[in-house]
Amino acid sequence: MRLGDRVRFEKSTYTVVALTGMRVRLTDVHGTGMLVDQVHLQGAEDFAVLGTAERATLGSAALLDHLPEEAAKRALWWQHHLIEILTGLPPDAPAGALPRPEYDPARRSLAERERAKAAELASRGEEVSARTVKRKRQRYEAGGVAAVADRRLAPHASLLGRADPRVVAAMRQAIAESVPASTRTIEYARWRTGRILAAEHGEDVVEMPSRATFYRLFAKLSGGIPVTGSARTRQSLANQPEGPFRYEQVAAPGELMQIDSTPLDVLVRLDEGVPGRVELCGLVDVATRTIAAAVVRPTTKSVDASLLLARALTPEPMRPGWSDALRMARSVLPHRRLLSLDERLDHAAARPVIIPETIVCDRGKAFISENFRAACRTLEINFQPCHPRSPAEKPHIERTLESVATMFCQFLPGYLGRTAEHRGRNVEDEPLWSMLEIQEFLDEWLIAKWQNREHDGLRDPGSPGRTFTPNQKYASLLESAGYVPLALTGDDYVELLPATWRAVNSYGVKINHRIYDCADLGPFRRQPSGVVRKKNLWEIHRDPYDANWIWVRNHWEGGWIPVPWKHLGTVPQPFGDLAWDHAAADLRQRGESDPTEEQIAQAVSELLIRANQGPEDGGKKRLSRRDRRVAARTKAAAEGTGPRPPKPESLPAAADNVLPHDNEEADDTQEEPVAKVIPLGVFDPFKEADKRW
Repeated sequence: MRLGDRVRFEKSTYTVVALTGMRVRLTDVHGTGMLVDQVHLQGAEDFAVLGTAERATLGSAALLDHLPEEAAKRALWWQHHLIEILTGLPPDAPAGALPRPEYDPARRSLAERERAKAAELASRGEEVSARTVKRKRQRYEAGGVAAVADRRLAPHASLLGRADPRVVAAMRQAIAESVPASTRTIEYARWRTGRILAAEHGEDVVEMPSRATFYRLFAKLSGGIPVTGSARTRQSLANQPEGPFRYEQVAAPGELMQIDSTPLDVLVRLDEGVPGRVELCGLVDVATRTIAAAVVRPTTKSVDASLLLARALTPEPMRPGWSDALRMARSVLPHRRLLSLDERLDHAAARPVIIPETIVCDRGKAFISENFRAACRTLEINFQPCHPRSPAEKPHIERTLESVATMFCQFLPGYLGRTAEHRGRNVEDEPLWSMLEIQEFLDEWLIAKWQNREHDGLRDPGSPGRTFTPNQKYASLLESAGYVPLALTGDDYVELLPATWRAVNSYGVKINHRIYDCADLGPFRRQPSGVVRKKNLWEIHRDPYDANWIWVRNHWEGGWIPVPWKHLGTVPQPFGDLAWDHAAADLRQRGESDPTEEQIAQAVSELLIRANQGPEDGGKKRLSRRDRRVAARTKAAAEGTGPRPPKPESLPAAADNVLPHDNEEADDTQEEPVAKVIPLGVFDPFKEADKRW
């Protein structure tokens, strides 16, 4: 039972007005009360709860802040008297005080108490009737102290006022249409609302509000949606899931990791001083907020995502020039205990080695590629792609990459800002770092700053005021999760490269019009691989940043067969698919519709050689900006840091002793024949005039 319940007892109906220990005070409709033992009451034959009284609304006293000071004081004055009517005692009564006889609920009915209060107030000069007291008491029980205040002075909470519902519906539709579209003005929304009303109800059937009224109504309906603001913000808010955000509960490092890539907000100096942008690909652990690996590449490819996993599994070695304080032995990580399990940590930097169990990624081509999926299967990692256009499903990596931009990139020369409107002037003229130098700075910054920075998402549940660093969180979770090392071999790196299936012909293997061949392919020429589901083709792995080598899987005996490119000897400098495709397109633009493989190789070689020579003088042709950019990005990709697939110890015999400039005994003093020089005649205006006649 609760206060206010109506009960039947001894063939009469009573109301519960008080509960004191095991006793219940009841009053009838006439106000006559009795005190009954609870066991005796509920043990009666005719006892029954006839109705449950609704709990009175407490209301919010904060609404009084919006009222004038005199109106708020008047409401509190009424509250003081109404509480005495309901309970018998005023709110400021001392402990142990007894109610006055005219307000005792046990002796007086509610109506009698209301009449007594009206008479008391009238004696004090307040012209208040019993009916007014009753009305105030009902409002107080329904809405609290704010309901007692003068409604004429209370703020109105009406949102739309007396606006036509048809106009409101049309405006809502116009606002919804603006979410995926480009940003327009309110005048367009007003015009679009009129067209929607005309299409649904006919011309001039629904009256449009005035311009000022439309603007006020539009501001109310578009609250939270920047219709006339940033389209990016508008679409980002629309992509958020409905309902409350769900937080993943992770209890071990590597249990849930997220991977993503984004353009780096810094210009880098590519080869020949060409400024360009690169991309940052990162892998973050949700449990510890550790950035397990981060690489800077010209463009993110599937091989970068796969090798990022290998880098996360490999300890970060100490490099020359780094402070000795960055060693794992001097950090909060349990280095001695981990060293007994993994000897690779002897000279490692203070970055945890985390083995992924589940990786969440978006639907970028580099992450949903078959190569990255195969890498996850090889490492026994659960692959979970997000829904399309759902960045909220991987918020940790999104925020982490943004933090890297604000905490690291802005201190570098060539910082571009997050958007064009935040970009300064002549940024490309600043002294820019190369991509490899930025990678070195980033690796050192992640160990020195990020791993030792207290993270707001790493808080102690028992003491929310205490925050942890990623290294501290990893050390604490290591006590319950443990650590099992996973070392990768050279063949494991080859497994992470993109795969394709080709036939081994008499002339070798052809990939993208390039022929690869060596003596080790002899037993496999024109032979089936035995993989029936792939039409007996051979599995081949290759590095898109280095087109000089491929690795053919030996399906018969196991292992890998490194196979060089046939023209590797004629083009000594490594290049990838980016430069190859650019050279092929350049030859087609010259009219050679079907360039041969040797022509493309020679064009690529000339492109890279001219790019390395820098600006030429003497009237020689200068490389175009596009040629220099392609050459620079290709060289930067070929010189990238991090784990790379193993190369054979020596070139095959067919590729040796081909380049004279690679031979130490070559004669550098040999003179080249000079072509015949045909001078141009001097322009004579008089002779040119005579030719007209």
